[in-house]
Amino acid sequence: MPMVVAIVLAAGASSRFGPTNKLLAEVGGKPMVVRVVEAIAASPVGEIIIVTGRDRDQIEDVLRQSPIRFAHNDAWQNGMASSIRTGVAALAATIEAAFIVPGDMPFLTAHVVVALLNEFEQTGRHSIVFPTTLTGEQRNPVLWPARFFGELADLEGDRGAKHLLQKHSGAALAVPFSDEQVFADVDTVGELEQARTDHPALGGMRPWR
Repeated sequence: MPMVVAIVLAAGASSRFGPTNKLLAEVGGKPMVVRVVEAIAASPVGEIIIVTGRDRDQIEDVLRQSPIRFAHNDAWQNGMASSIRTGVAALAATIEAAFIVPGDMPFLTAHVVVALLNEFEQTGRHSIVFPTTLTGEQRNPVLWPARFFGELADLEGDRGAKHLLQKHSGAALAVPFSDEQVFADVDTVGELEQARTDHPALGGMRPWR
């Protein structure tokens, strides 16, 4: 298995969610960001880097476990690009590829991560690999080979790397998945309530304290 890490973006303001940090909202008894990390940790990914920003101390408190490493983004208010840059700057020179994982995907599974890793391995470790719905809509997380780290490190503004993925579409491999719910992200309390309806076994939601 190649040397692959996951960069989990956990720095944002989550302003659409309200006064509390959505990543600390409890889903089925655990903070949302913990669920994301647990899914990745159950895969062969070698290391997980958590990019912190807002509520740094609280995020670190709920995620103090191996093999996690923290990288704080002092400029987190400048947007997602600054967090991606922070994560890429924390990568060792030996890393062959890195997942960029939003921290607000509480239903992400290790199966998704493993499937993307397998495609990366089988295609020679050169392609960008990302999941899609059966209708072809791009989803997260995206696995980036090391040859694109320089461009990721140059991202600017309050947007992720979607335009970079489009720029390099010829070097990208889409992997379709039938279960779209695993890619659900949460931006508002309403979306989290809907997620509870879609996943009743996870139980209720309340702010993590």
